Amino acid sequence: MLLLQHPLEDEEVLATAPLLVGSLGPALTLARGTAWRSLADALGRSGWRAAGPGGTGAPAGGDRPLDGVIALDGTWAQAKRIWARNPWLEALPRLSLRPTEPGIYGKTRREPDREAISTLEAVADALQANGEDPALRAGLRRLMRTMVQRARDTDPRKR
Repeated sequence: MLLLQHPLEDEEVLATAPLLVGSLGPALTLARGTAWRSLADALGRSGWRAAGPGGTGAPAGGDRPLDGVIALDGTWAQAKRIWARNPWLEALPRLSLRPTEPGIYGKTRREPDREAISTLEAVADALQANGEDPALRAGLRRLMRTMVQRARDTDPRKR
C-alpha cells in the first residue's frame, strides 16, 4: 500500500493516515508531498510493480490480486492536485470502488457528495476487494468511527 499524502493533510485533526499507519505498519508506505518523478521516487525505492491491465470494479488483471494499491490522501481539492502533478499515475490501472455504506465522516468533514468516502474507507474497501480478511476492513472502520465520535464529543458543531 502506498499512501500519497498532501503535506497539509498531516495537520488535519480528522486525518485518517495515522490510523492507517498504525494499523497496516510495514505494509504501508507513506509519502508526503505533491509531486514525485515516478512510482519508484514516491516509494523511495524500486521493485514495486503495478498490476495491469486494469478494470473497473474488480482487481486489475481480472481475479488476480493487485501487486499494490496507491491511495491519495488529502481534501478532495488536494487529492486532485496530487493527481494532476503526477502524470505517471494515469498510466497505472485504476480500481473503481462503489461504497456500500455511507461515509463515516458525516457532517464532521465536508465531502463533495453523499457517496464520497475517506481515504481510510477507500483503502479498507480496496484491501477487501483484493482478498484481505474482511475483519481488517471492519477494524479500520471501527477505528475511524471512534476518531470521528471523539471529535463530535469535543466539538458540538461537528454533530
